Amino acid sequence: MTTPEQATTPEQTTIPEQTTIPEQTTNPEQMSAAENRRQVLYWRMLGRLFEADEQMSLESASVAIVDDIGLPPALLDPGVSVDNLVQRHPELAAEFAGLLANETAAGDGLEVRRAALVSKLLINVFNTGHGNVSATQLGNWQADAGWFEKALGLDPGELRGKPNAGGLGGVLGGIEGDLIKRMHLREVLANPALAKQLTPSMSLIEQLLRDKSNLSGVALANAKALIRKFVDEVAAVLRTQVQQTSVGEIDRSVPPKRVFRNLDIERTIWKNLTNWSPEDERLYVDRLFYKQTAKRTTPAKLIVVVDQSGSMVNAMVNCTILASIFAGLPKVDVHLIAYDTRALDLTPWVHDPFEVLLRTKLGGGNDGPVAMAMAQPKITDPRNTVMVWISDFYEFDRSQPLFDMIQSVYRSGVKFIPVGSVGSGGEQSVNPWFRQRFKDLGTPVLSGHVRKLVSELKSFLA
Repeated sequence: MTTPEQATTPEQTTIPEQTTIPEQTTNPEQMSAAENRRQVLYWRMLGRLFEADEQMSLESASVAIVDDIGLPPALLDPGVSVDNLVQRHPELAAEFAGLLANETAAGDGLEVRRAALVSKLLINVFNTGHGNVSATQLGNWQADAGWFEKALGLDPGELRGKPNAGGLGGVLGGIEGDLIKRMHLREVLANPALAKQLTPSMSLIEQLLRDKSNLSGVALANAKALIRKFVDEVAAVLRTQVQQTSVGEIDRSVPPKRVFRNLDIERTIWKNLTNWSPEDERLYVDRLFYKQTAKRTTPAKLIVVVDQSGSMVNAMVNCTILASIFAGLPKVDVHLIAYDTRALDLTPWVHDPFEVLLRTKLGGGNDGPVAMAMAQPKITDPRNTVMVWISDFYEFDRSQPLFDMIQSVYRSGVKFIPVGSVGSGGEQSVNPWFRQRFKDLGTPVLSGHVRKLVSELKSFLA
């Protein structure tokens, strides 16, 4: 997405760990023609990523190589997106897909071709230049990052949704966040045509939430539309993971209804085996058994406490959406509290994560005891309550008081789930003092993909 004049410095670029760059051979006479060509293409790529000035000898040699192997010259133009390249040359789409997931192509010509395509992907994704970024440039980069993920054998957006993909998920998220910071976002949002070009992502949503108090009119309306679109997309994914959840335990005190749909065939046969007649080869049934299906009507109570400091934006977005989904299930009583140095009860809006996010204020410090003071009175039936606490647990000077309160809640019978991260970036840094004490308490900090939290909640509510 950059021009030669926008080349990055070494400090601005991170090369993914999975990518192997061939070592330079000290004796060129021993190199085959194909190896030589691959070296040229890869050293050109490194020059683009790490050198401030374009190296004309490598550029001209690369142009000759690409032309000789039948690839389009646009492959070497960082200003041409992969999407644009594939539109002009549809046959390249299949070559990009799985490019970095498969073994090196056999044959000298194919290896050189692969080197050219790999270079295109890495330059477009990791050489993001400097200076201002337009909505079109951001969109092109997001599409190029999608092609990079497809080259690794993943779906577009999947890598950025994995916290432990060799660090690449965090790297891509960091690059995207930097691009968004370099946009004149307020001006883009004020222009409906430009705003429509924006693709909502976690990095963009974080920036919108931080800046929402400075927006008004058309800009604010467009920001809300982007947040709403992102919330709906994430909710659709999370709802699929939650939809099989059944709520409530079987109430054994209620006799089963004696209707055909509740008939327990296996148990009925087992209990009547003594009535088997070998002569008739028939089983005579003198008693029917039915399944108990009645469930307790007491609702499970889910209390979600979210640290709304700036470092927790990923977890906050995911967990407010997740809370709204569980709030839509029958017989689940959901409460939502956000806090920094003050606590805010967001329960009235728990069914609408969009409204919740608009009422949050990212940033500030952490004062967990204030949030616990608001949450604790909501516990009326400890053994029927789960408390999810999302934070990095870096408190001011009140670590011990907060842990004492949490320990008291846990020992009362509440299922307490401390969560360090459930977002799409890297592993969340959690206060090691709290991490060890939660582990000793028997309720270790949950970090990683939101599916882990869904699984924990389903096991409690099922």
